Amino acid sequence: MKNSNLMQEVVGVVQGRREGHGFVVPEEGGDDIYLPAEEMRHLVHRDRVRVRVVRVDRKGRPEGRVLEILARPTTHIIGRLLQESGVWLVAPEDRRYGQDVLVPDAATAHAQAGQVVVAELTEAPSLHGQPVGRITEVLGDTDDAGMEIEIAVRKYDVPHTFSEACEKAAAKLPSAVRPGDRKDRVDLRDIPLVTIDGEDARDFDDAVYCEPAKVGRGKGWRLLVAIADVSHYVQSGSPIDKDAFERATSIYFPRRVIPMLPEKLSNGLCSLNPGVDRLCMVCDMLVTAKGQVHAYQFYPAVMHSHARMTYTQVADILANTRGPLAQQYQNLLPEFLHLNGVYQALLAARKTRGAVDFETTETQILCDDTGRIAQIVPRVRTEAHRLIEEAMLAANVCSADFLLASGHPALYRVHEGPTPERQNVLRNYLKALGIGLSIGDDPKPQDLQVIAEATKDRPDAQQIHTMLLRSMQQAIYSPHNSGHFGLAFEAYTHFTSPIRRYPDLLVHRVIKAVLGGERYQLPGIPAEGAVTAQFRQKLAAKVAPPQRVEAAKPAGRRRASAKEQVAAGEILAWEAAGLHCSANERRADEASRDVESWLKCQYMREHLGEVFAGTVTAVTTFGLFVTLDAMYVDGLVHITELGGEYFRFDEVRQELRGERTGTRYAIGSRLQVQVSRVDLDARKIDFVPVRDEWQGAGAAPSGGRSGGRATKGAASPAGASASARFGSDAGWIAGEAAEGGRKGARKVAKAVKQKSGARAASKGGEEGAGAARKRRRR
Repeated sequence: MKNSNLMQEVVGVVQGRREGHGFVVPEEGGDDIYLPAEEMRHLVHRDRVRVRVVRVDRKGRPEGRVLEILARPTTHIIGRLLQESGVWLVAPEDRRYGQDVLVPDAATAHAQAGQVVVAELTEAPSLHGQPVGRITEVLGDTDDAGMEIEIAVRKYDVPHTFSEACEKAAAKLPSAVRPGDRKDRVDLRDIPLVTIDGEDARDFDDAVYCEPAKVGRGKGWRLLVAIADVSHYVQSGSPIDKDAFERATSIYFPRRVIPMLPEKLSNGLCSLNPGVDRLCMVCDMLVTAKGQVHAYQFYPAVMHSHARMTYTQVADILANTRGPLAQQYQNLLPEFLHLNGVYQALLAARKTRGAVDFETTETQILCDDTGRIAQIVPRVRTEAHRLIEEAMLAANVCSADFLLASGHPALYRVHEGPTPERQNVLRNYLKALGIGLSIGDDPKPQDLQVIAEATKDRPDAQQIHTMLLRSMQQAIYSPHNSGHFGLAFEAYTHFTSPIRRYPDLLVHRVIKAVLGGERYQLPGIPAEGAVTAQFRQKLAAKVAPPQRVEAAKPAGRRRASAKEQVAAGEILAWEAAGLHCSANERRADEASRDVESWLKCQYMREHLGEVFAGTVTAVTTFGLFVTLDAMYVDGLVHITELGGEYFRFDEVRQELRGERTGTRYAIGSRLQVQVSRVDLDARKIDFVPVRDEWQGAGAAPSGGRSGGRATKGAASPAGASASARFGSDAGWIAGEAAEGGRKGARKVAKAVKQKSGARAASKGGEEGAGAARKRRRR
């Protein structure tokens, strides 16, 4: 921060921190502005404010003073109702709201202490007083089944009820395809199209069919990808469309879905259920023996799914074409073999293209009848998964090519390459490990794939592949096509899931408009909401703005014509739509992670004091994040638990190294850890290393012996931010939380030593959590 920027005025959005201070994220990009705790007393997380930079603090951060609160989007706060010394208050679920909300006795809505409630703010916080509110909704007790989802949808402002107008419009829709609906459509009902999805799939928006065909002068395949024609029933600007745009995506939680469309559409009229007629949009492709799409065409059709298959079933059939399952579906066996043939060709083309293809472990949470976790298991990716994935990729690429050729504005799925900063981090990391491969100034996806292939057999392969993944940016929706780095496509879009993704629905509408010789006009885009505004700021800080194509101006500047102004306004509308869809996609991800974290914390409370083997998956200045092998659950080993010496964080090598012994902890290190503390409110799990297992189990000592004591001198500065795996407010390892965790850990260890069972361990962990919670309120 330069001194020349002192006294500068900036407009931005407040981001609270659980420690009490906060930051203003400037709307125009640039460094975040630090707000001390006293400035935050009259602010609420997500306030839009104007601040003046008054000084640079001792950490080199610009510090601001709030001049004006421009907007306060937060009107309701979800939290737990507590009573302390006769005073009712709501402790916010999202701890970025740094102050509890006072509730008058007459405004509790008969809620009981400990219940989860929604409080409406009636008085804003001030420098000398806490915010005041009234209870508007009582959700129930913390342990009620499904409570974690009720909290998440409100915490992240997820629309979870459809508007009355939307419900009425959906009720008027037919329950089946009518004869008039088949007009001007290709009849594919005799083609044995099938759906292939997971066992727990609730909606089916894609079906496939393949047959051998002559392509050019050689052999190949004709591949049909049929996608539910949602655009036929959801008219642009209709009540259903407005609700769908607001949601932008379906959200999948364990045991529950928040759909983008009403159930009559998502699970009925638009779902390609077996044995019934359905309307669809078809991408009809000719694929060569080398996996290249030789030709394609799009057309509306009517289809009749011949079977609802699962990935497991198709993988079993392909693995044993003479087995009982293959005999059961003998009439479809030739099609499955043809699908496998075109998949192998597309896969070979993918490898030639150099697309990034890192194998990662995805998990699935299996719940019991009460909604609690019964088991966490890895999702097995079979050849059938990859088969469908390649077919969908091919259809999406054809969609992007069709849109580019038409010149019509639309939304592309854009994935930029690594930023210069991330490139430097990756280069330094590879160099530090002595890997004889690196990336250039303009890296290509095949460069990363070559490194992944060359290192896949190394003991630290997981560590290296994790760093390769972290070097890449997140994909977004934009009308400005700049290709998809990870998939190595020059143009890419989403066409295959209009039931659950709004950008796909827009792509369908544009394709149909172009086929009909028309031009699709976006409906009126609502004003930018808080979720979208927040995402715009994050994007501005991380991604360079797209290069807009401006109308050419002849020498001697002239004023833009009316046609050029309309075109520019149209692009701005598409940009707003892309930003909205990208922001809500992130919101859905955050809400899903929050629910999973809640369930995992609830699950691990039953395992307090138990010891598990795990792998270090992230290293920070304040400790190690470890994923348990058997449970697929993440937790933190705080740096103060690593032994009686000072550990330094090596950013290049992504490791913690002991100054005295040289003991190293890096991504991929193996550890035996004990579950010491679980804080359900903060979605946090603490581990401590099992002392007897330190040597040879996970640390990599350079010499000497690791100490057995945790010292305060080894701790990193309070307030360091944690891994994103714990959500957006994960920067929680600071003084009081760490101290509360240590107290809980000591009681756990004592309980285990005395063989008093998990009940005593649980009590110790919860007392540690309670201690931290009480200090926070004071």
